[in-house]
Amino acid sequence: MQEKTVGIDDMAVFAPSIYLPIQTLATARSIEYAKLNKGLGLTEMSVADVGMDAATMAAEAVLTLIERNNLHPSSIGRIYLGTESALDGAKPTATYALEMLQSCLTPVYGPDCLLHCDVVDLTFACIGAVDAMQNSLDYVRSGKSRQAIVVASDNAKYELDSSGEYTQGAGAIAVLLKENPRLLAINSEFGVATRPVHDFFKPLRKVSKRELLSEAFERAGLTEVAVDRLMETLHEDLQQGGLWDSNEPYFMLHKDTPVFDGPYSNMCYQDRIREALNDYIFQNHIDHSEPATDNWDRLVFHLPYAFQARRMFSELFFAEAKKRGDWTNWKSELQLEEPQASDFDSDEDFTKAKQGFFRAITKTSRYKTFVKEKIEKGERFSSRMGNLYTGSIFLSLMSVLEADLEEGTNLEGSQIGFFAYGSGSKSKVFAGEIMASWKEVVSRFNTTQKLDERKVLDYQTYEALHRRTRNEPVAPRTANFSLKSIVTESGDQQGTRTYSFQATKKIPSASS
Repeated sequence: MQEKTVGIDDMAVFAPSIYLPIQTLATARSIEYAKLNKGLGLTEMSVADVGMDAATMAAEAVLTLIERNNLHPSSIGRIYLGTESALDGAKPTATYALEMLQSCLTPVYGPDCLLHCDVVDLTFACIGAVDAMQNSLDYVRSGKSRQAIVVASDNAKYELDSSGEYTQGAGAIAVLLKENPRLLAINSEFGVATRPVHDFFKPLRKVSKRELLSEAFERAGLTEVAVDRLMETLHEDLQQGGLWDSNEPYFMLHKDTPVFDGPYSNMCYQDRIREALNDYIFQNHIDHSEPATDNWDRLVFHLPYAFQARRMFSELFFAEAKKRGDWTNWKSELQLEEPQASDFDSDEDFTKAKQGFFRAITKTSRYKTFVKEKIEKGERFSSRMGNLYTGSIFLSLMSVLEADLEEGTNLEGSQIGFFAYGSGSKSKVFAGEIMASWKEVVSRFNTTQKLDERKVLDYQTYEALHRRTRNEPVAPRTANFSLKSIVTESGDQQGTRTYSFQATKKIPSASS
Protein backbone atom coordinates (compact mmCIF):
# COMPACT_ATOMS: atom_id res chain seq x y z
CA MET A 1 0.00 0.00 0.00
CA GLN A 2 1.35 3.41 -0.95
CA GLU A 3 2.04 5.64 2.03
CA LYS A 4 -0.02 8.80 2.34
CA THR A 5 1.58 12.14 1.61
CA VAL A 6 1.39 14.21 4.79
CA GLY A 7 3.14 17.32 5.96
CA ILE A 8 2.93 21.06 6.53
CA ASP A 9 0.00 22.81 4.85
CA ASP A 10 0.54 26.28 6.35
CA MET A 11 2.48 28.12 9.08
CA ALA A 12 1.90 31.24 11.17
CA VAL A 13 4.26 33.20 13.37
CA PHE A 14 3.41 35.42 16.32
CA ALA A 15 6.10 37.99 17.06
CA PRO A 16 5.78 40.31 20.07
CA SER A 17 5.37 43.91 18.98
CA ILE A 18 8.49 45.13 20.81
CA TYR A 19 12.19 44.38 20.37
CA LEU A 20 15.59 45.35 21.74
CA PRO A 21 18.40 46.21 19.30
CA ILE A 22 21.45 44.05 20.05
CA GLN A 23 23.53 47.23 19.69
CA THR A 24 21.69 48.64 22.73
CA LEU A 25 22.41 45.54 24.80
CA ALA A 26 26.05 45.45 23.68
CA THR A 27 26.51 49.05 24.80
CA ALA A 28 24.89 48.37 28.18
CA ARG A 29 27.09 45.30 28.73
CA SER A 30 30.30 46.85 27.34
CA ILE A 31 30.51 44.12 24.69
CA GLU A 32 31.91 44.85 21.25
CA TYR A 33 28.87 44.89 18.95
CA ALA A 34 30.80 43.21 16.13
CA LYS A 35 31.33 40.17 18.38
CA LEU A 36 27.57 39.69 18.60
CA ASN A 37 26.63 40.87 15.11
CA LYS A 38 29.46 39.62 12.90
CA GLY A 39 30.38 36.73 15.15
CA LEU A 40 26.95 35.36 16.10
CA GLY A 41 24.67 37.01 13.53
CA LEU A 42 22.55 38.93 16.07
CA THR A 43 20.82 42.23 15.28
CA GLU A 44 17.51 42.31 17.21
CA MET A 45 15.82 40.48 20.06
CA SER A 46 12.06 39.95 20.37
CA VAL A 47 10.85 40.71 23.90
CA ALA A 48 7.60 39.54 25.48
CA ASP A 49 5.49 42.47 26.67
CA VAL A 50 3.55 42.63 29.94
CA GLY A 51 0.66 40.14 29.77
CA MET A 52 2.36 37.77 27.34
CA ASP A 53 3.40 34.21 28.14
CA ALA A 54 3.76 30.88 26.36
CA ALA A 55 -0.02 30.35 26.40
CA THR A 56 -1.01 33.73 24.95
CA MET A 57 1.62 33.56 22.22
CA ALA A 58 0.56 30.01 21.31
CA ALA A 59 -3.09 31.06 21.11
CA GLU A 60 -2.19 34.00 18.87
CA ALA A 61 -0.31 31.82 16.38
CA VAL A 62 -3.04 29.16 16.30
CA LEU A 63 -5.78 31.76 15.84
CA THR A 64 -3.93 33.18 12.84
CA LEU A 65 -3.89 29.71 11.26
CA ILE A 66 -7.60 29.22 11.93
CA GLU A 67 -8.53 32.60 10.47
CA ARG A 68 -6.27 32.40 7.45
CA ASN A 69 -7.36 28.89 6.47
CA ASN A 70 -11.03 29.31 7.34
CA LEU A 71 -10.84 26.26 9.63
CA HIS A 72 -13.89 25.05 11.49
CA PRO A 73 -12.68 24.35 15.07
CA SER A 74 -14.41 20.95 15.14
CA SER A 75 -12.20 19.82 12.24
CA ILE A 76 -9.02 20.27 14.28
CA GLY A 77 -8.23 16.88 15.82
CA ARG A 78 -5.43 18.07 18.06
CA ILE A 79 -3.40 21.05 19.13
CA TYR A 80 -0.06 19.80 20.45
CA LEU A 81 2.24 22.34 22.10
CA GLY A 82 6.00 22.11 22.22
CA THR A 83 7.41 24.39 24.92
CA GLU A 84 10.02 24.67 27.61
CA SER A 85 8.25 27.73 29.09
CA ALA A 86 5.42 25.76 30.72
CA LEU A 87 3.19 27.59 33.19
CA ASP A 88 2.42 24.66 35.49
CA GLY A 89 3.93 21.38 36.64
CA ALA A 90 0.75 19.40 35.91
CA LYS A 91 -1.84 21.41 33.97
CA PRO A 92 -0.70 21.68 30.33
CA THR A 93 0.00 25.15 29.00
CA ALA A 94 -1.93 24.00 25.91
CA THR A 95 -5.13 23.98 27.98
CA TYR A 96 -4.73 27.68 28.70
CA ALA A 97 -4.27 28.32 24.98
CA LEU A 98 -7.36 26.21 24.25
CA GLU A 99 -9.36 28.19 26.80
CA MET A 100 -8.42 31.45 25.11
CA LEU A 101 -9.18 30.13 21.64
CA GLN A 102 -12.55 28.87 22.77
CA SER A 103 -13.38 32.26 24.32
CA CYS A 104 -13.01 34.02 20.98
CA LEU A 105 -14.43 31.27 18.75
CA THR A 106 -17.55 30.53 20.85
CA PRO A 107 -19.64 33.49 19.52
CA VAL A 108 -19.22 32.13 15.98
CA TYR A 109 -19.02 28.36 16.47
CA GLY A 110 -20.65 27.67 19.85
CA PRO A 111 -19.30 26.92 23.35
CA ASP A 112 -18.19 23.35 22.62
CA CYS A 113 -16.46 24.00 19.29
CA LEU A 114 -13.12 22.65 20.61
CA LEU A 115 -14.53 20.05 23.00
CA HIS A 116 -13.17 17.11 21.04
CA CYS A 117 -9.77 18.64 20.30
CA ASP A 118 -6.90 16.72 21.90
CA VAL A 119 -4.28 18.95 23.55
CA VAL A 120 -1.04 18.25 25.40
CA ASP A 121 2.39 19.74 26.10
CA LEU A 122 5.55 18.03 24.89
CA THR A 123 8.77 19.05 26.60
CA PHE A 124 12.31 18.21 25.57
CA ALA A 125 14.06 21.57 25.62
CA CYS A 126 14.19 23.04 22.09
CA ILE A 127 13.14 19.88 20.24
CA GLY A 128 9.74 19.46 21.92
CA ALA A 129 7.73 20.89 19.01
CA VAL A 130 9.51 18.62 16.53
CA ASP A 131 8.56 15.69 18.76
CA ALA A 132 4.97 16.98 18.69
CA MET A 133 5.09 17.29 14.91
CA GLN A 134 6.45 13.78 14.34
CA ASN A 135 3.75 12.36 16.61
CA SER A 136 1.04 14.40 14.89
CA LEU A 137 2.20 13.44 11.41
CA ASP A 138 1.64 9.81 12.39
CA TYR A 139 -1.82 10.81 13.67
CA VAL A 140 -2.71 12.45 10.33
CA ARG A 141 -1.23 9.55 8.38
CA SER A 142 -3.18 6.88 10.29
CA GLY A 143 -6.67 8.34 9.75
CA LYS A 144 -8.85 9.80 7.04
CA SER A 145 -8.90 13.56 6.33
CA ARG A 146 -7.36 14.32 9.70
CA GLN A 147 -5.70 17.63 10.45
CA ALA A 148 -3.66 18.73 13.41
CA ILE A 149 -1.97 21.88 14.62
CA VAL A 150 1.45 21.85 16.25
CA VAL A 151 2.48 25.04 17.98
CA ALA A 152 5.86 26.01 19.38
CA SER A 153 5.78 28.78 21.97
CA ASP A 154 8.57 30.02 24.22
CA ASN A 155 10.07 32.96 26.04
CA ALA A 156 13.82 32.34 25.91
CA LYS A 157 15.07 34.13 28.99
CA TYR A 158 18.52 34.18 30.63
CA GLU A 159 19.85 35.97 33.69
CA LEU A 160 20.81 39.60 33.16
CA ASP A 161 24.49 40.00 32.25
CA SER A 162 24.90 36.27 31.63
CA SER A 163 26.63 34.80 28.58
CA GLY A 164 23.26 33.72 27.19
CA GLU A 165 21.44 37.03 27.59
CA TYR A 166 22.14 38.33 24.08
CA THR A 167 20.62 35.17 22.51
CA GLN A 168 17.18 35.72 24.09
CA GLY A 169 13.96 35.86 22.08
CA ALA A 170 10.22 35.29 22.34
CA GLY A 171 7.44 34.20 20.03
CA ALA A 172 5.32 31.34 18.74
CA ILE A 173 4.85 29.46 15.48
CA ALA A 174 1.83 27.33 14.62
CA VAL A 175 2.00 24.62 11.96
CA LEU A 176 -1.01 23.08 10.20
CA LEU A 177 -0.53 19.39 9.32
CA LYS A 178 -2.71 17.68 6.70
CA GLU A 179 -2.82 15.05 3.99
CA ASN A 180 -1.67 16.29 0.58
CA PRO A 181 -0.17 19.46 2.05
CA ARG A 182 0.25 22.59 -0.01
CA LEU A 183 3.65 23.54 1.45
CA LEU A 184 5.93 20.67 2.48
CA ALA A 185 5.56 16.88 2.37
CA ILE A 186 7.59 15.30 5.18
CA ASN A 187 9.16 11.87 4.90
CA SER A 188 8.12 9.39 7.58
CA GLU A 189 11.60 8.14 8.53
CA PHE A 190 13.40 10.32 11.08
CA GLY A 191 16.93 9.81 12.34
CA VAL A 192 17.34 10.23 16.09
CA ALA A 193 20.17 10.39 18.62
CA THR A 194 19.65 10.77 22.38
CA ARG A 195 22.15 10.95 25.23
CA PRO A 196 21.26 12.01 28.80
CA VAL A 197 23.48 15.02 29.54
CA HIS A 198 23.30 18.30 31.50
CA ASP A 199 24.28 20.91 28.91
CA PHE A 200 21.24 23.15 29.56
CA PHE A 201 18.35 22.57 31.96
CA LYS A 202 15.88 24.28 34.30
CA PRO A 203 16.01 22.30 37.53
CA LEU A 204 13.77 22.47 40.56
CA ARG A 205 16.28 24.03 42.94
CA LYS A 206 16.11 22.95 46.56
CA VAL A 207 16.35 25.85 49.03
CA SER A 208 15.88 25.38 52.78
CA LYS A 209 13.61 27.72 54.70
CA ARG A 210 16.43 28.34 57.17
CA GLU A 211 18.76 29.50 54.38
CA LEU A 212 16.16 31.91 53.05
CA LEU A 213 15.38 33.31 56.49
CA SER A 214 19.04 33.60 57.46
CA GLU A 215 19.85 35.58 54.33
CA ALA A 216 16.84 37.88 54.78
CA PHE A 217 17.50 38.45 58.48
CA GLU A 218 21.19 39.11 57.90
CA ARG A 219 20.37 41.77 55.32
CA ALA A 220 17.89 43.30 57.76
CA GLY A 221 20.50 43.33 60.55
CA LEU A 222 18.63 40.76 62.69
CA THR A 223 20.26 37.97 64.69
CA GLU A 224 20.38 34.24 64.02
CA VAL A 225 18.46 33.75 67.28
CA ALA A 226 15.41 35.28 65.61
CA VAL A 227 15.70 32.72 62.83
CA ASP A 228 15.74 29.87 65.36
CA ARG A 229 12.65 31.18 67.10
CA LEU A 230 10.75 31.58 63.84
CA MET A 231 11.75 28.11 62.58
CA GLU A 232 10.36 26.58 65.77
CA THR A 233 6.92 28.04 65.10
CA LEU A 234 6.74 26.58 61.57
CA HIS A 235 6.40 22.95 62.63
CA GLU A 236 3.97 23.09 65.57
CA ASP A 237 0.87 22.02 63.62
CA LEU A 238 -0.30 20.81 60.21
CA GLN A 239 -2.26 23.92 59.27
CA GLN A 240 -1.23 25.52 56.00
CA GLY A 241 -2.30 29.12 56.21
CA GLY A 242 0.48 30.48 54.05
CA LEU A 243 3.62 29.74 52.08
CA TRP A 244 5.84 29.27 55.12
CA ASP A 245 3.39 26.81 56.74
CA SER A 246 4.06 24.07 54.20
CA ASN A 247 4.98 20.79 55.85
CA GLU A 248 8.49 20.57 54.44
CA PRO A 249 11.67 22.28 55.68
CA TYR A 250 12.57 23.50 52.21
CA PHE A 251 11.13 25.05 49.05
CA MET A 252 11.54 23.70 45.52
CA LEU A 253 12.28 26.80 43.47
CA HIS A 254 11.64 26.96 39.72
CA LYS A 255 13.25 29.73 37.66
CA ASP A 256 12.56 30.67 34.05
CA THR A 257 16.30 31.05 33.46
CA PRO A 258 18.42 27.95 32.83
CA VAL A 259 21.57 26.39 34.19
CA PHE A 260 23.80 25.95 31.15
CA ASP A 261 27.30 25.37 29.85
CA GLY A 262 27.61 27.05 26.47
CA PRO A 263 30.75 25.35 25.09
CA TYR A 264 29.57 21.93 26.32
CA SER A 265 26.13 22.49 24.79
CA ASN A 266 27.74 23.38 21.46
CA MET A 267 29.72 20.14 21.60
CA CYS A 268 26.54 18.17 22.39
CA TYR A 269 24.74 19.88 19.51
CA GLN A 270 27.54 18.97 17.12
CA ASP A 271 27.73 15.36 18.32
CA ARG A 272 23.97 14.74 18.33
CA ILE A 273 23.32 16.08 14.82
CA ARG A 274 26.13 13.87 13.50
CA GLU A 275 24.74 10.82 15.30
CA ALA A 276 21.18 11.58 14.18
CA LEU A 277 22.31 12.01 10.57
CA ASN A 278 23.96 8.60 10.74
CA ASP A 279 20.71 7.13 12.02
CA TYR A 280 18.76 8.92 9.27
CA ILE A 281 21.09 7.30 6.72
CA PHE A 282 20.45 3.90 8.29
CA GLN A 283 16.65 4.35 8.57
CA ASN A 284 16.38 5.43 4.93
CA HIS A 285 18.71 2.70 3.60
CA ILE A 286 21.21 5.18 2.18
CA ASP A 287 24.65 3.83 1.37
CA HIS A 288 27.03 5.03 4.11
CA SER A 289 29.58 5.93 1.47
CA GLU A 290 27.19 8.45 -0.12
CA PRO A 291 27.13 12.13 0.98
CA ALA A 292 23.53 12.32 2.23
CA THR A 293 23.32 16.13 2.40
CA ASP A 294 24.02 16.48 -1.33
CA ASN A 295 20.36 15.57 -1.95
CA TRP A 296 19.14 18.55 0.10
CA ASP A 297 18.80 21.94 -1.58
CA ARG A 298 18.40 23.80 1.73
CA LEU A 299 19.36 22.92 5.30
CA VAL A 300 17.16 24.07 8.18
CA PHE A 301 18.43 23.99 11.78
CA HIS A 302 17.54 24.73 15.35
CA LEU A 303 19.34 28.05 15.83
CA PRO A 304 20.00 29.13 19.43
CA TYR A 305 21.72 32.05 17.74
CA ALA A 306 21.66 32.89 14.05
CA PHE A 307 25.14 31.63 13.11
CA GLN A 308 25.02 28.43 15.19
CA ALA A 309 24.59 26.10 12.21
CA ARG A 310 27.37 27.56 10.08
CA ARG A 311 29.71 27.34 13.08
CA MET A 312 28.71 23.78 14.02
CA PHE A 313 28.30 22.14 10.60
CA SER A 314 31.94 22.17 9.47
CA GLU A 315 32.54 18.64 10.84
CA LEU A 316 29.71 17.17 8.77
CA PHE A 317 30.75 19.26 5.77
CA PHE A 318 34.22 17.73 6.05
CA ALA A 319 32.82 14.20 6.46
CA GLU A 320 30.62 14.61 3.39
CA ALA A 321 33.57 15.96 1.36
CA LYS A 322 35.57 12.83 2.24
CA LYS A 323 32.67 10.60 1.14
CA ARG A 324 32.43 12.54 -2.12
CA GLY A 325 36.15 12.09 -2.73
CA ASP A 326 36.74 15.85 -2.80
CA TRP A 327 38.99 16.09 0.22
CA THR A 328 42.03 14.56 -1.49
CA ASN A 329 42.12 17.49 -3.89
CA TRP A 330 40.95 20.11 -1.41
CA LYS A 331 43.56 19.56 1.29
CA SER A 332 46.47 20.60 -0.91
CA GLU A 333 44.50 23.51 -2.32
CA LEU A 334 43.40 24.69 1.14
CA GLN A 335 46.70 23.74 2.81
CA LEU A 336 44.86 21.97 5.61
CA GLU A 337 45.82 18.66 7.12
CA GLU A 338 43.42 16.58 9.20
CA PRO A 339 44.83 16.07 12.74
CA GLN A 340 45.62 12.49 13.72
CA ALA A 341 45.38 11.29 17.33
CA SER A 342 48.76 9.58 17.06
CA ASP A 343 50.47 12.94 16.53
CA PHE A 344 49.44 14.30 19.95
CA ASP A 345 50.55 13.55 23.50
CA SER A 346 47.08 13.91 25.05
CA ASP A 347 43.42 13.70 24.14
CA GLU A 348 43.03 17.34 25.16
CA ASP A 349 45.68 18.47 22.67
CA PHE A 350 44.10 16.34 19.94
CA THR A 351 40.63 17.79 20.67
CA LYS A 352 41.99 21.35 20.48
CA ALA A 353 43.70 20.58 17.19
CA LYS A 354 40.47 19.17 15.71
CA GLN A 355 38.54 22.24 16.83
CA GLY A 356 41.12 24.48 15.18
CA PHE A 357 40.97 22.36 12.03
CA PHE A 358 37.19 22.65 11.74
CA ARG A 359 37.35 26.41 12.43
CA ALA A 360 39.83 26.70 9.58
CA ILE A 361 37.41 24.88 7.28
CA THR A 362 34.68 27.45 8.04
CA LYS A 363 36.98 30.20 6.75
CA THR A 364 37.51 28.60 3.34
CA SER A 365 35.76 29.89 0.22
CA ARG A 366 34.28 26.44 -0.39
CA TYR A 367 32.57 26.38 2.99
CA LYS A 368 31.39 29.98 2.66
CA THR A 369 29.80 29.15 -0.69
CA PHE A 370 28.09 26.13 0.87
CA VAL A 371 26.72 28.31 3.69
CA LYS A 372 25.44 30.92 1.26
CA GLU A 373 23.66 28.32 -0.88
CA LYS A 374 22.19 26.04 1.78
CA ILE A 375 22.18 27.70 5.23
CA GLU A 376 22.24 31.51 5.17
CA LYS A 377 18.62 32.14 4.17
CA GLY A 378 17.45 30.25 7.25
CA GLU A 379 19.39 32.60 9.53
CA ARG A 380 17.73 35.89 8.62
CA PHE A 381 14.67 35.82 10.89
CA SER A 382 16.71 34.36 13.75
CA SER A 383 18.96 37.43 13.51
CA ARG A 384 15.90 39.62 14.04
CA MET A 385 13.97 37.64 16.67
CA GLY A 386 16.59 35.72 18.65
CA ASN A 387 16.22 32.22 20.02
CA LEU A 388 12.63 30.93 20.09
CA TYR A 389 13.66 27.61 21.69
CA THR A 390 11.07 25.14 20.31
CA GLY A 391 10.06 27.55 17.54
CA SER A 392 13.58 28.20 16.28
CA ILE A 393 13.72 25.46 13.64
CA PHE A 394 10.29 26.42 12.27
CA LEU A 395 11.33 30.09 12.14
CA SER A 396 14.36 28.99 10.13
CA LEU A 397 12.10 27.19 7.65
CA MET A 398 9.89 30.26 7.27
CA SER A 399 13.00 32.38 6.75
CA VAL A 400 14.21 30.13 3.93
CA LEU A 401 10.84 30.07 2.20
CA GLU A 402 10.25 33.83 2.40
CA ALA A 403 13.78 34.60 1.21
CA ASP A 404 13.46 32.32 -1.80
CA LEU A 405 10.02 33.70 -2.61
CA GLU A 406 11.36 37.25 -2.52
CA GLU A 407 14.30 36.31 -4.74
CA GLY A 408 12.06 34.56 -7.27
CA THR A 409 13.54 31.10 -6.74
CA ASN A 410 11.46 28.17 -7.92
CA LEU A 411 11.59 25.75 -5.00
CA GLU A 412 8.97 23.30 -6.24
CA GLY A 413 10.34 19.79 -5.82
CA SER A 414 13.29 21.01 -3.76
CA GLN A 415 14.44 18.82 -0.90
CA ILE A 416 14.83 20.36 2.57
CA GLY A 417 16.98 18.70 5.23
CA PHE A 418 16.20 19.43 8.89
CA PHE A 419 18.53 19.24 11.89
CA ALA A 420 16.56 19.60 15.13
CA TYR A 421 18.20 19.72 18.57
CA GLY A 422 17.10 19.84 22.17
CA SER A 423 19.41 20.06 25.16
CA GLY A 424 19.45 17.19 27.54
CA SER A 425 20.11 16.03 24.77
CA LYS A 426 18.50 14.83 21.53
CA SER A 427 18.65 15.49 17.81
CA LYS A 428 16.31 14.47 15.02
CA VAL A 429 17.16 14.62 11.34
CA PHE A 430 14.42 14.43 8.72
CA ALA A 431 13.59 15.69 5.25
CA GLY A 432 10.75 17.07 3.18
CA GLU A 433 9.84 18.12 -0.34
CA ILE A 434 8.48 21.53 -1.35
CA MET A 435 5.04 21.32 -2.96
CA ALA A 436 3.72 23.03 -6.10
CA SER A 437 1.55 25.51 -4.15
CA TRP A 438 4.33 26.76 -1.88
CA LYS A 439 4.41 30.31 -3.29
CA GLU A 440 0.72 30.90 -2.60
CA VAL A 441 1.11 29.71 0.99
CA VAL A 442 4.34 31.58 1.75
CA SER A 443 3.08 34.84 0.25
CA ARG A 444 0.72 35.15 3.23
CA PHE A 445 3.36 34.68 5.96
CA ASN A 446 4.30 38.41 5.99
CA THR A 447 6.97 37.83 8.64
CA THR A 448 9.25 40.62 7.44
CA GLN A 449 6.39 43.10 7.63
CA LYS A 450 5.52 41.97 11.16
CA LEU A 451 9.13 42.44 12.28
CA ASP A 452 9.40 45.84 10.59
CA GLU A 453 6.30 47.10 12.42
CA ARG A 454 7.60 46.37 15.94
CA LYS A 455 8.40 49.10 18.46
CA VAL A 456 12.00 49.55 19.57
CA LEU A 457 12.83 49.38 23.31
CA ASP A 458 15.37 51.40 25.25
CA TYR A 459 17.58 49.54 27.71
CA GLN A 460 15.81 50.73 30.86
CA THR A 461 12.43 49.47 29.63
CA TYR A 462 13.96 46.15 28.59
CA GLU A 463 15.45 45.65 32.06
CA ALA A 464 12.16 46.53 33.75
CA LEU A 465 10.40 43.90 31.62
CA HIS A 466 13.09 41.35 32.38
CA ARG A 467 12.88 42.03 36.14
CA ARG A 468 9.06 42.07 35.93
CA THR A 469 8.87 45.42 37.70
CA ARG A 470 6.79 46.98 34.92
CA ASN A 471 3.03 46.47 35.21
CA GLU A 472 1.73 48.11 32.04
CA PRO A 473 2.37 46.96 28.46
CA VAL A 474 4.94 48.94 26.50
CA ALA A 475 3.13 48.83 23.16
CA PRO A 476 -0.54 49.57 22.42
CA ARG A 477 -2.51 46.35 22.48
CA THR A 478 -2.25 44.64 19.12
CA ALA A 479 -2.62 41.08 20.41
CA ASN A 480 -5.91 39.28 20.95
CA PHE A 481 -4.99 37.64 24.25
CA SER A 482 -3.41 38.85 27.46
CA LEU A 483 -2.78 37.50 30.93
CA LYS A 484 -5.29 39.19 33.23
CA SER A 485 -4.45 37.90 36.69
CA ILE A 486 -2.95 35.11 38.78
CA VAL A 487 -4.70 34.14 42.00
CA THR A 488 -2.26 34.72 44.89
CA GLU A 489 -4.48 34.04 47.91
CA SER A 490 -4.18 30.66 49.63
CA GLY A 491 -6.89 28.16 48.78
CA ASP A 492 -8.03 25.70 46.16
CA GLN A 493 -7.62 28.21 43.33
CA GLN A 494 -4.19 29.59 44.28
CA GLY A 495 -2.07 30.04 41.16
CA THR A 496 -5.03 30.00 38.74
CA ARG A 497 -4.33 32.12 35.68
CA THR A 498 -7.08 34.11 33.95
CA TYR A 499 -6.82 35.68 30.52
CA SER A 500 -8.62 38.43 28.66
CA PHE A 501 -9.68 38.44 25.02
CA GLN A 502 -9.94 41.54 22.88
CA ALA A 503 -10.49 40.86 19.19
CA THR A 504 -8.14 42.82 16.96
CA LYS A 505 -10.20 41.77 13.94
CA LYS A 506 -13.45 40.00 13.26
CA ILE A 507 -13.40 36.18 13.49
CA PRO A 508 -14.77 34.86 10.19
CA SER A 509 -17.28 32.04 10.06
CA ALA A 510 -16.11 28.82 8.42
CA SER A 511 -18.05 25.99 6.91
CA SER A 512 -17.74 22.60 8.57
